[in-house]
Amino acid sequence: MHGEYKTPGGKLVVVDLEVYTGRLTRVQVSGDFFLEPEEALDWINAALEGLPATSDEAEIAQTVRQATAHAEMIGFSPEAIAVAVKRALSS
Repeated sequence: MHGEYKTPGGKLVVVDLEVYTGRLTRVQVSGDFFLEPEEALDWINAALEGLPATSDEAEIAQTVRQATAHAEMIGFSPEAIAVAVKRALSS
């Protein structure tokens, strides 16, 4: 499944994922945003793995926010990732 979201500032957030037994798997977040440190992208992907596919945007954003507590997200937000995840799930 594939979902995209262009933030109001113009940065693209892309999420590719699969669903297995009602949970997110093989989650890959990408885009033209900036993230420091770089390994924070791995933190986000790992945090989303196993999340129930029925999670709402607020739950997804909170999961990302917790995973990136020690990171700087430039040009995008946890909410942007949540929108992209929900779009992937509805595709």
